[in-house]
Amino acid sequence: MKIELTSPAFSEGGTIPRKYTCDGDDLSPPLVWRNVPQGTESIALICDDPDAPMGTWVHWVMYDIPPTASGLPEGVPAVETLPDGSKQGINDFKRIGYGGPCPPPGRPHRYFFRIYALDTVPGLGPGATKDALLRSMEGHILAQGQLMGRYGR
Repeated sequence: MKIELTSPAFSEGGTIPRKYTCDGDDLSPPLVWRNVPQGTESIALICDDPDAPMGTWVHWVMYDIPPTASGLPEGVPAVETLPDGSKQGINDFKRIGYGGPCPPPGRPHRYFFRIYALDTVPGLGPGATKDALLRSMEGHILAQGQLMGRYGR
């Protein structure tokens, strides 16, 4: 099963607006999802850039999102635990929460926002890495989806 992941800020394959990057306000973009399957216990989100010069760069790690959620607003605060219990991990900028696109000059990079419906709650504390989250999700993914945006300087 596929989760449909979209953003009112940019379309699939489109340009991520400057305000969601290090050149702007560095806000997380609004996201909307549909088709979360029955039996979902939590939702996880990872955003990364496979085009980074040093290898894939992690921009956002979020987990324990309630299964009833249907999206995230613009500008999710950079806190370890949100009021609804969602937790945020550490990105490759060594910060909690979202860190927007900040590529070196050259061709635009691709930024993949991936969403996962899980049949469990990962049980990780706040500040987990992408690798720790991926390990905790093994064998527990019911469905997933992705949205890819581009940004260049």
